[in-house]
This record gives sequence, structure tokens and C-alpha cells, in this order.
Amino acid sequence: MAKVTIIGATGQVGSYVAHAVSQFPHVQEMCLYGRPGNETYLDGLAHDMMDSFAARGTNTRVTFGTTPKELRGSDIIVLTSGVPRKATQTRLDLALENARIVKLYAEQVGRMAPEAILLVVTNPVDIMTTVALKYSGMMPHRVFGLGTHLDSMRLKACLAEFFNVHVSEVHTRIIGEHGDTMVPMWSATTIGGIQIDNLLGVAKLPREEIIERVKSSGSYIIEAKGATVYGPGDAIATLVRTIVEDENRMLTIATQIRREVFGHEGVCVSVPARITRGGVFPIGVKFSEEEERMFAKSVKLIRETTENVCAILDSES
Repeated sequence: MAKVTIIGATGQVGSYVAHAVSQFPHVQEMCLYGRPGNETYLDGLAHDMMDSFAARGTNTRVTFGTTPKELRGSDIIVLTSGVPRKATQTRLDLALENARIVKLYAEQVGRMAPEAILLVVTNPVDIMTTVALKYSGMMPHRVFGLGTHLDSMRLKACLAEFFNVHVSEVHTRIIGEHGDTMVPMWSATTIGGIQIDNLLGVAKLPREEIIERVKSSGSYIIEAKGATVYGPGDAIATLVRTIVEDENRMLTIATQIRREVFGHEGVCVSVPARITRGGVFPIGVKFSEEEERMFAKSVKLIRETTENVCAILDSES
């Protein structure tokens, strides 16, 4: 049985994730964590969720708090706190402002729950994952980010629509930055188990158009309705379920990479990884030459921004 803590539970994504995750059988306690001053809101949210649990027959304990001691005993901590992205902003525009927030909470997690698994959602998520890893002092396999998991799901949905097949028939991945330099792994994309280039008529697939649609999806939703909630919320919930139920799934998330596996090191970026109750473990894969070139470009951008952000954070300490 697991205790799952949502840091930033007062936000739209945080509250949705708390509700979605609470239905998993192995989640014994859901802790709603927020900033001091939000106690009344968190109390109301807890009561609202308990009413929901009664209606659907869920026997999950709900707690809430605003002090670091609430983090103790957590098995999984989901960090959603941060300034939300505006439709006109890139995820990188948010870097320094959100890094200060992530640093604060990462230090708290490192002190109070060093054996937990920390899942970072705050954008720009690749950079924030490195910030969380550095300032929590936790082991690399215990800190990871949502990364391109949602982007991969968006690409999957686009391909299912194009080929008019059930979404479960599509297997694909996006690696690299959760942002403009994301890298679609066409070499690892299959439809019904058939490599995409072996399908008749695939030459008509508008690859660039589809990837632009994936890249702009978040901005479109933010502009249209104010925030992305259900897509990222269920993507996060899927990752939590994978951990608490020890599913040993291979998903694409932001994690610290090693030179001997990916040719780069010292930075968190999205790659395929095996996810278990014990943490996340990157899996080496062979890229096409084009994918390798694009991945190197993505890593370079993330590394430069991460180093600049961490240098400023260190100077402020």
C-alpha cells in the first residue's frame, strides 16, 4: 500500500491528479500539499474528495497540510507547483521563476522523504527535473519528470486518427525536450506491430504537420480553455499507477542520462525507461542518424539552459 503526496494540490492539474490517482487499489493515503495560507482550500478539497470516494466506493484516506512534515512516509510525491505557462510563452520562458519553486520543494522532499520517488511535472520539465535531482540530494533513479510521455500519447492519438485504427494498435515515442526540439522516433513507430515505413500508403503521412500539431497542442488548449488539465492529469496518473502497481512498463520520461548509453550525460531529458516500484531505469536504444542528430541538438539546448538556471540558483543560496 502506498502514500501518494501531491505538491500543488490546489492547482487544476494537482487536484485532478489527486482524484484520478486515489482510485488505484494500492493507494492507501492521498496527501494534498499546498502553500501556507491555503489550509481552508485544502480542507474543502479534502472533504469534496471524500464525498466523491463515498459515491464511488473508494476506501482511500485523505490528508492535507502545508508544512514539510506532511511529506514524511510518502512513497510517491508528485510535484505540480509552479507558475502556469501562458499561451504566448515557451516552456523555457518559465525556467528561472519555476526553478526557485522546485528548488524549495526539492529540498523539503530530500529532508523529509528521501526514500520516496519524486515525479516532477512543473515546466520546463526537463530542466526542473535536473533542479529537483540536484537540490533534493536524492538518487537519480528516484527522481524523474513527466517529460515527453504526454507528447508521445498525443502523437499516438494523431497516428491512430490518420490510419483509422484503435489507439492501442499504435506504438510510438517522442524523445528529447518536452518542447520545440522534441524528437519523434519514427524508427520505433509501429501500427498493429508493423513498422510504419512498411505500411502501404505511408508516404502520404504528413509527418511534419503531425509533429507541429503535437508541439502546439498544449498552447492551443491553454488559449482555448485556459489550461491543460485532463491530458497531463491522466498521463501523470498513469505513471503513478505504473509505480504503485510495479508494472515494469517501458515509457518515455525525463531522467538523468548516462554517456555510455546515450552519448550524453549530466542532464535530464526524455528517453525510454523501465518504470518500477523501485524507480526509473533508462534503457539504451539505437537511433537513426537523423534522430541522433536531433536528439543531440535537443540535449544541447536543455543543458545550456539548465546550467544557466542552476548557476543563478547557486548564486542566490
